[in-house]
Amino acid sequence: MSIRIADLRGQRLTPSAIRELVPRAALDITEAAKSAAQVIDAVRSRGVEAIAELSQRFDGFVADPLWASQSELDAALTQLEPGLREAIEESIARVRKTSRDALPSTVTTRHQSGGTVTTRYVPIESVGLYVPGGKAVYPSSVVMNVVPAQIAGATRLVIATPGQKDFGGRAHPTVLATAKLLGVTEVLVVGGPAAIAALAYGVHQIGLQPVNLITGPGNIYVAAAKRLVRGTVGIDSEAGTTEILVIADETANARFIALDLISQAEHDEAAASVLVTDSEALAHAVINHLDELIPEATHSERIATALAGQQSAVVLVDSIEAAIEFANAYATEHLEIVTADDTNVLTQITNAGAIFIGNYSPVALGDYMAGSNHVLPTGGTARFNAGLGVHTFLRAQQVVDYSASELALIAQKIDTFARAEGLDAHGQAVTERLK
Repeated sequence: MSIRIADLRGQRLTPSAIRELVPRAALDITEAAKSAAQVIDAVRSRGVEAIAELSQRFDGFVADPLWASQSELDAALTQLEPGLREAIEESIARVRKTSRDALPSTVTTRHQSGGTVTTRYVPIESVGLYVPGGKAVYPSSVVMNVVPAQIAGATRLVIATPGQKDFGGRAHPTVLATAKLLGVTEVLVVGGPAAIAALAYGVHQIGLQPVNLITGPGNIYVAAAKRLVRGTVGIDSEAGTTEILVIADETANARFIALDLISQAEHDEAAASVLVTDSEALAHAVINHLDELIPEATHSERIATALAGQQSAVVLVDSIEAAIEFANAYATEHLEIVTADDTNVLTQITNAGAIFIGNYSPVALGDYMAGSNHVLPTGGTARFNAGLGVHTFLRAQQVVDYSASELALIAQKIDTFARAEGLDAHGQAVTERLK
């Protein structure tokens, strides 16, 4: 059997019970943080020397130089296969349109007694964009990071991406080509927690200045490193090892679901693939398709490991209402809804990074070409975090504008309020202006 069955029928599905019965991957982010902290400290104190040592230890090579040259970027774009370039450009156009449409508007509130408060949105000027490597190449992550940052108006963009052994320790040419297509000229050939540390604290030996915000997906060590530097810089969310949860009933296409579970499992051995259904027949049909499809997959061993892990399961529940309760407690990165009444189910979903409706909206669509963003919160952080978007690169600021006469109308109330809090000088700062 490729994946375990967790039969939760007849049980009370509390959030703690769900976490116990369908846990995440064995490597908890808290454990990964211990390793990431050592890397961050080393890079922060020793810069290039530490990056070289870490790269040699973990990758078996040292990227030299750490910056991708302009000639590398130019050559990568020149050599980009035309069909792939067309696909990347289509993805850019779709994410760009979604990002433009999502730009918030400046709003001015005028109070009845006078005075205005204007809420405006200001871009974060300097952003570090992490593009993962390792088991796959992710030009799509370049698009997802860069496009909303550009639409928001960020003025300095620095991509960090690991070197690849197959390319002499340099960044993957497709990643470089996509960066060039988007006009990004600063590409740092560093990966993992070392890249997060370099972006957060800078590396003076190579002229890298710290950024103000770090975004982008990565493995659990990258997510842990982002958690550790939060406060020194802003981060988007902990977009770590991928996960998918599918809510489905007896009307769903079992083969489609199996394909979607496999598509996420091929990312990483720790990837989570979960189906929650009230149909035992569908559950077994999906498992049969998994057993048929996994041996045919390019990364069959990686997929089988992910699906056999404790983080993956076919979950049987009493009803679709119970499946919704499960999904909200689990707070998955990707949620697919494939039921007879998708709209009703959607209205009851509160916690998910991104939601995909029906048989023809697979997660793979969102990974590349839907126009949505695939950098999403993982590990249950969708309970309080949002996916990457143009909003990530904007800060709301409020501008207060009152005249003397408008201030006078509420001055006494301010003074009363301030004195109640024992902050007499606050009240005086108002009343003295009106004498």
